[in-house]
Amino acid sequence: MAQIEQSDKGGKKKKGAQKKMSIHVDFTPMVDMNMLLITFFMLCTTMIKSQTLQIVLPTNENVKKEQQSQAKQSEAITLILDTEYEGDKPKIDGETGKTVHNIYYYEGIADTLFQTSKYLTKEQFIGNVNREAQGIRKILRGKNQQVMAQYETLKNQWKNKEITKEEFDKLAKQNAADSLKTRPVVVIKPGPNTTYEGLINAIDEMNINQISRYSIQLPTSVDTVLLKHYEQTHPGETIIRPLVRKTNNEPANPAQNG
Repeated sequence: MAQIEQSDKGGKKKKGAQKKMSIHVDFTPMVDMNMLLITFFMLCTTMIKSQTLQIVLPTNENVKKEQQSQAKQSEAITLILDTEYEGDKPKIDGETGKTVHNIYYYEGIADTLFQTSKYLTKEQFIGNVNREAQGIRKILRGKNQQVMAQYETLKNQWKNKEITKEEFDKLAKQNAADSLKTRPVVVIKPGPNTTYEGLINAIDEMNINQISRYSIQLPTSVDTVLLKHYEQTHPGETIIRPLVRKTNNEPANPAQNG
């Protein structure tokens, strides 16, 4: 507590001289109070949980070895990823401010003779618009309707506190791997000019649409034929192009080295 002491050194004082006061403040009670507050907050504070992306990883559980590389044509869908560029930098959409990523996809086995409709279709990562899936999300969700219908039911039960978060996670995982449901098998193929963001977006779509069967592979010569055919049927669009991304501050085109 504070104390005020009047200094008196003795001797004569001048008439009208102001008395000097010395103030002494004891901070011991304040230190004790601070320690009590620190202890209280440490005991009552909830530590922040790390925010991580939960991904439904592909699995070979309950699948025979000879069936691990097989899929029905009606279930297979292949995504070829590409990123648009302006010079050597990814192109930015003026409206959304996001990088422009294109997805060229086909279902089943590719038709390199182009006698059927099983050639490339172009889509983008749009997400939801007015709570409705758009872009590649709409395509993937349509291929995984049975799983997504059950997933929405489980989500509503969790929101209504009919099941716990742990039960929801367990049932959602079982639902995504249910072999009795019609489920797609997605093959993701990053093109040479695709950024890491494009690949992460594709994996994120697998998680959002509860697709548990997918793989990441490099494009093949068949994919190159399909891309060239798409360029020929869509004048003004360029997909097959030299690498535009620079590495180690070197020119994107090796021919520029002289």
